[in-house]
Amino acid sequence: MTELSIREMRNALAHLDELLAKSGEIIITRHGKAIARILPMREKISRPTHDELRKKMGKFTTTAAELIREDRDAR
Repeated sequence: MTELSIREMRNALAHLDELLAKSGEIIITRHGKAIARILPMREKISRPTHDELRKKMGKFTTTAAELIREDRDAR
C-alpha cells in the first residue's frame, strides 16, 4: 500500500500505473486524512448465458395463466 497526498498524486500521474502495480493499492490523502483509494482492476467475470440460467432453474408446476387467475381472484 502506498500513501500519496493529492499533490504527490498529481506529480505521479505519469507513472501511477507503475506505482499501482508495485504496491497493489494507493491511498490518496488530503491534510493527512485518507479521501480515496485506488485499486487495480479485477479480471472480468464471465456471466452465464440465458440458456445456462434457464437450465439451473427448476421446472415450474404452476402455469402463468393460473398465477394470473389467482392474482385476479385475490383482488
